[in-house]
Amino acid sequence: MGSGSGFYSGEFNLESKWLIDPKLLFVGPKIGEGAHAKVYEGKYKNHNVAIKILNKGDTSENIAKIEGRFGREIAMLSKVQHKNLVKFIGACKEPVMVIVTELLTGGTLRKYLVNMRPRGLDTRVAIGFALDIARAMECLHSHGIIHRDLKPENLLLTADHKTVKLADFGLAREESLTEMMTAETGTYRWMAPELYSTVTLRQGEKKHYNHKVDAYSFAIVLWELIHNKLPFEGMSNLQAAYAAAFKNVRPSADELPEDLALIVTSCWKEDPNGRPNFSQIIQMLLRYLSANFPPEPMPTAVPPRIFACQNAVFSPDSPGTSTLIVKTDEGTPKTAIGNGPRGIFSCFYQCC
Repeated sequence: MGSGSGFYSGEFNLESKWLIDPKLLFVGPKIGEGAHAKVYEGKYKNHNVAIKILNKGDTSENIAKIEGRFGREIAMLSKVQHKNLVKFIGACKEPVMVIVTELLTGGTLRKYLVNMRPRGLDTRVAIGFALDIARAMECLHSHGIIHRDLKPENLLLTADHKTVKLADFGLAREESLTEMMTAETGTYRWMAPELYSTVTLRQGEKKHYNHKVDAYSFAIVLWELIHNKLPFEGMSNLQAAYAAAFKNVRPSADELPEDLALIVTSCWKEDPNGRPNFSQIIQMLLRYLSANFPPEPMPTAVPPRIFACQNAVFSPDSPGTSTLIVKTDEGTPKTAIGNGPRGIFSCFYQCC
């Protein structure tokens, strides 16, 4: 995939082993939605999967951007495998751009934390989640990949809520290509200031940075895991970005244990060169665990499943996306509901 100098060459050229047959893809209830795509629960070859369907865009510029995100994401997912990265199953570009991954029924870390409030995570559980995230990031960085969009919405939980996996590689890039990156990317509240802090950048102008932007985002996520509060609470995303970039404001680390405070504050240092890499972060977290907790695992309660359909039945004779998905003006997949058999889509329309 791609060329010798990068993962993604700008064309859809996926290895045959990753190319899915849309006729074998069955789309179920919607479980998530973002600015550029919708995610559905579904089946592929009798396996429960997550189906991400990208919007095509309404202008030539938007179409090119979304196709670029699509190409980068499948390039990264097919290149790197790790137990804390969402497992890639395959993709196709027609009749719509689709990315198929394993289905993680625990939902996003964002929803998990919000559902727990005002209670917080047990500290050991929070550090365990942080280790999962740090190991995923260490794997990406070892392959020369910067994620650039590390935040709770892009972290998914397994059904038992014991393991976190990193997802959404639409903004990931090779570090060797940072000179080609735009400054405007990711989500401001979790973004490193060097991604956006030069206000004199003209629209589309490029900015230089390195993999340490992910260490900053990790620090904000770690702070959030420990406190179960929204970082920069009371501020809008843009206010939080301005405060972080121009006033060097960070969430308060005063109530953190000394060792954890050191990890968090070192990761969000203003100077990227002063931030640790993820191998160092993992070692610091492991030292904190061994110094403060016994080796026996502590049980944790499992909140109710967040999906509306717990036992969706997928019709084996569904003709697949090639005939069932009809593009609307908004880019939402749907099918007509008549008097005939509805199969999987009876659940789809009840749940969405």
